[in-house]
Amino acid sequence: MKKSHFYILFVLGSILLNCKTGNKATRLSVNGLADAEKNLDHAGFIRDFDNKALARGERIYNANCINCHGDEENEGSIPMSLKFWSEPFKAGNDAYAMYRTITQGYGAMPPQVTLSPQEKYDVIHYIQTKLVSKNKTSPLAPVTPEYLAALPKGTSRGPALKPYQPWADMDYGNFLINTYELADEKTGIPRYHSPGPSPFRDEDYSKNNFAYKGIAVRLDKGAGGVSKGKAWMIFDHDLMRVAGAYTGEGFIDWNAILLNDKHETYPRTIGKLHFETPVGPGWANPTTGEFEDPRFVARDGRKFGPLPKPWANYKGLYHFEDQVILSYTVGESAILEKFGFVNSSIFTRTLNVSPSNSILKMRVANLPAKVSISGKGATLVEENGQIFLSIDAKNPVKVCVMIGDKDADFSKQNWPEPESLIKYTLGKGRAHYPETIKTFATKGKEDGPFAIDQLTPPFDNPWACRMKLSGIDFFKDANTAAACATDGDIWLIKGLLDPKGVLTWQRIGSGLFQPLGIKIVAEKIYVTCRDQLVRLQDLNGDKETDFYESFNHDHQVSDHFHEFAMGLQTDQEGNFYYAKSGRHAREALIPQHGTLLKVSADGSRTDIIATGFRAANGVCINPDGSFIVTDQQGYWNPMNRINWVKGVGKFYGNMWGYNPPKDSSRAAMEQPLVWVDMNYDRSPSEMVWVDSKKWGALNGGLLSLSYGYGKIQYVLKETVNGQEQGAVIDLPGIKFLTGVMRGRFNPADGQLYACGMSAWGTNQMMRGGGLYRVRYTGKTLPIPIKMQVLEESIILNFDTQLDPNSTTDLTNFTVKTWQLLRSKKYGSERLDQKVLEVSKAQAEGSSLKLSIKNLEKVDVITIDYNIKNTKGEALKGSIQGTIHQLGK
Repeated sequence: MKKSHFYILFVLGSILLNCKTGNKATRLSVNGLADAEKNLDHAGFIRDFDNKALARGERIYNANCINCHGDEENEGSIPMSLKFWSEPFKAGNDAYAMYRTITQGYGAMPPQVTLSPQEKYDVIHYIQTKLVSKNKTSPLAPVTPEYLAALPKGTSRGPALKPYQPWADMDYGNFLINTYELADEKTGIPRYHSPGPSPFRDEDYSKNNFAYKGIAVRLDKGAGGVSKGKAWMIFDHDLMRVAGAYTGEGFIDWNAILLNDKHETYPRTIGKLHFETPVGPGWANPTTGEFEDPRFVARDGRKFGPLPKPWANYKGLYHFEDQVILSYTVGESAILEKFGFVNSSIFTRTLNVSPSNSILKMRVANLPAKVSISGKGATLVEENGQIFLSIDAKNPVKVCVMIGDKDADFSKQNWPEPESLIKYTLGKGRAHYPETIKTFATKGKEDGPFAIDQLTPPFDNPWACRMKLSGIDFFKDANTAAACATDGDIWLIKGLLDPKGVLTWQRIGSGLFQPLGIKIVAEKIYVTCRDQLVRLQDLNGDKETDFYESFNHDHQVSDHFHEFAMGLQTDQEGNFYYAKSGRHAREALIPQHGTLLKVSADGSRTDIIATGFRAANGVCINPDGSFIVTDQQGYWNPMNRINWVKGVGKFYGNMWGYNPPKDSSRAAMEQPLVWVDMNYDRSPSEMVWVDSKKWGALNGGLLSLSYGYGKIQYVLKETVNGQEQGAVIDLPGIKFLTGVMRGRFNPADGQLYACGMSAWGTNQMMRGGGLYRVRYTGKTLPIPIKMQVLEESIILNFDTQLDPNSTTDLTNFTVKTWQLLRSKKYGSERLDQKVLEVSKAQAEGSSLKLSIKNLEKVDVITIDYNIKNTKGEALKGSIQGTIHQLGK
């Protein structure tokens, strides 16, 4: 499928597949059609409708059509757009009639010249199957042999479809950080993953060449960035080593959950591996000259995390035009390094080394690689089947190291002289992404308490970025925000407060490792990546990042797909906080698996605050300095959890976390604020405190963003006998096109800005990513804003005066409870299910008291209510909570 054409359609004001009203668009005549539209086998396209065409059509609809037309759950952004599931068609709803509408245009919709014939029929198949089939005003006529025979005759199927691989089509820039396994495509170790049952056994990866914090750099010239290259070198900034260099027709195999959506895997190089180095320090200990690896040893014998900072310390990466310059220290020497490419089999490393008395010995390659050097102050040494570079740095050293495989021809080369790399660190290069893109904000309906404005991301952009937004924060000028995306991008967004709804997007960073949190501190952008906490530095004032400063890289990174680094918050002292997930279906290997982590304000130190999380999607800092960390149902997690984290060193339930307590009972773990049933939220993400007077009675309350169902829940919390407990209830009328990851209240307009994406574990797959503004309209809230659990009753407080007469019918209330079984099995069934009797319901003012027989401590309680306020407005909802303590 081609990249999204949505932005073009939006700017043209198009309305896909028929309009009810609107200005006329130019309709193409048959003679004006492209050659690809002629001699088509229309009957063959329709006859071949199948599940594969349906899946392709769904992608096309969600990428191109849903924003204008919407679906049954989501209102389209243009009111005159046809609602395929409920409104009559003007130009026919049979497949060929719809094809003509798309191809030639109709009403206000221009011809869709960028879609191929196959793509048009695919999206028609989806619209007919999923939407028109429900339309009682325009029922679909059966496809009969007579209908097919009457269609225009032809033999062509148009141009062949390109493979659907948006992850490989994207221009990431000239570098991309990820975990990579380096392997020769022909001679490399076969892939192997331990089979079940859970927990899966540890694999023997002792002979695999993993660069856990791998910076892949494209070396050959050309457009398209790292994914379109033919030669690469990968630098591992844990170990300050070049893990290897390779060439080929294709960058990597793209196997990863946030690349091609595959679980339980990691990306691997493809093509020819010309040389490599073993997994270990790239430089000798600058004090002893030895290469013995001092890092943390995991249960499977592998070592993880960075080298000690006095040994080697990664400082960051300069991106100058098409050059990547690495900055790090070894001992007392500061080093700048640039990679190069002489021909198809010879690679270069240019090093600038500052003076010091440190022992400087660099691992270059395994034999039988060939190596040569130019420049002064360095010599080559062969030891134990490896080639090393020894540097005498009493004076500044500039050296160029040429490396090739055993077949490389070193005899006729004019070796490049080592150059000074300082010029690449001044930020004086031209912008990588000079284009700015305009999109438009579409205001949502205000017929309920909340309106959802669509702040359209630039899906159609020059770099084919997928716009899977995973974090947002505001500058002092709250008209401007920065957002991160999981594919490695950082975007500058202007116009958030523009009354005309015009947004300007500028791509200011790229190539980062799965960004899943962002925070602006003192007008500087900090980004949580899987390998490091990055501070973006603009050196020339064009807003684009020139230096990706590694503010902190204490992160312990393994090959496991599930260990996301989630969210980013700061406390009043300036310390940073993020959460790190554990391994899926496996026991932890490293201390950081499944933890809440604190990074000191100066970036020099990382401490573990809490342990025992499985998939902690983000961090919320509470007004009292404690935290909230959500977690997902799974092994040892019978249900989703919202955890109120107090103090340091406490355990939150995942026995497959690192060093769990010996006691696996609930007594050894901290209880959640609330267990969240999958029917109420499949996957809670980050929590947000409401800090806005414009949100009325909800100001000061707590929101739970839903990645799983693309909605927002209000948290009814209370503390009883020192134990936090509570419940959740959906905010009415909120349904996003994507799962929602992060949210911030804008201090200028007082509204909630939320961003999200579709990747793993969400029901909301209509869009790759989205940005939304949630506005409180001031209309009546049908939900309680406070809940109190007592020994024989539950009190619900609303922000409206209740009609006492509506509470007299006790059938308007249903109360159910059940228990959970926490075990090594995935999730839990509902145990000991009960329906509790509501013996009395009494409304007084805005307070509702439900007298409930046999009320007791329970994992899950649900309360369904259907009452009215004194204005006659319906108040209806479903609360789901947890009772740890009964109040007096």
